[in-house]
Amino acid sequence: MSAQAPPAPTVLAETPGLWERTNKATLAMVGVTAALFAVFGVSADNFLTFDNMSNLATQVAITLIVAVAMTFVITTGQIDLSVGSTVAFVAVLTAELLKAGWDSSIVIVAALAAGLFWGAVNGWLSAYQNIPPFIVTLAAMSVIRGVAQLWTEGFSVPIDRRLFIAKIGEAEFLGFSALAWIALAFVVAGWVLLAKTRFGNYVNGIGSQEESVRRAGVNTRRIKMIALMLAGMAAGVAGLLTAARLGSGSANSAQAFELTVIAAVVLGGTDLFGGRGTMVGSLIGAVITGVIANGLTLLGVSPFLTPIVTGLVLVTAIWINLRGRSIADLASRMVGRTR
Repeated sequence: MSAQAPPAPTVLAETPGLWERTNKATLAMVGVTAALFAVFGVSADNFLTFDNMSNLATQVAITLIVAVAMTFVITTGQIDLSVGSTVAFVAVLTAELLKAGWDSSIVIVAALAAGLFWGAVNGWLSAYQNIPPFIVTLAAMSVIRGVAQLWTEGFSVPIDRRLFIAKIGEAEFLGFSALAWIALAFVVAGWVLLAKTRFGNYVNGIGSQEESVRRAGVNTRRIKMIALMLAGMAAGVAGLLTAARLGSGSANSAQAFELTVIAAVVLGGTDLFGGRGTMVGSLIGAVITGVIANGLTLLGVSPFLTPIVTGLVLVTAIWINLRGRSIADLASRMVGRTR
């Protein structure tokens, strides 16, 4: 009898360490956030006061609500440029319906339905008609705001401050506005949906290997459409809250809002080309955009400088996003040398 060869040794896959599993872009933005708080805290005496932190949370809330939904959109490899126009349209819709005497509860439902409708239009055209989302939402950005401007003829529509919706914009709990608490609830719900559900797994899978996910039996078109519908509904909530906070609805509100939202999501570490989304990162990114605007205002800097800084931050964020792996490798080598 011939001697049997000894069995091959079993090779166990090594569990990735904490450093390997960490989103390096998000970690970098945590450092940027700390640096911004330190710089503005030293430069502006009232920056770190509780009142200003409460005000900052309110300012960030609208961006954060839409950024949560935009995280799903970008993670699937899509983009939505129409969210700012949807915010303006829903703000106008809210004000006009309240002016016409509709009950606040019905107006809330109508606002959410309007946002969901525009999201569904974007989703159907891009997912089922194979029109690139960039083109679809770019066209929608013009159409939706144009409808709002035609409806109001460019005038702002006031809201009676005694109505329930108006009171939402003024409500506070534990020193923070209702808008801030609603935004926090969106972050928690978004994190659970992205990290703990099958839908979240599909979203990440579509962004990285859509064909593989499709061959596994998943209706990828439906998932991509749902992601854009979530963005539309979130923009509807943001439009409703914008009208509640300002006490009016204007077709000219939320100009360049989509830039701020996309900047927040990409800043936080979500891959611009899909496949890697982080809800905590989107929270951090929204805070960074809010801190920059808030801090520059307290320092008396011209408000016209804020969009310039935001644009530069967005370019930097994309650069870090695209080179996250090489930056991580450099950091790993530096850590290794210090040991």
